[in-house]
Amino acid sequence: MEEVILVNKMENAVKQMAEQMMLDSNVCKCSRCLLDVLAMALNTLPPKYVVTNIGNAVTSVDLDSSQWKANVTMAICNAINIVKGRPRHS
Repeated sequence: MEEVILVNKMENAVKQMAEQMMLDSNVCKCSRCLLDVLAMALNTLPPKYVVTNIGNAVTSVDLDSSQWKANVTMAICNAINIVKGRPRHS
């Protein structure tokens, strides 16, 4: 029997894009700041959970649309600005 797992595709998309965007910004790049950016961005975006290969393929295509990319980019930009202004580390 095939193992079935629950995956939030939005999490992977946001993580990949946030890591790249943080490299291009002057925000702290420590793991705490990265996780804060990810948490803030993901809390403003709808989750995209999948459990099947078909769902995975359909959601991947959906997340490649220009509107989703714009939504994710905006959520990450807002999160980066907040974290940059108030980092939660010493």
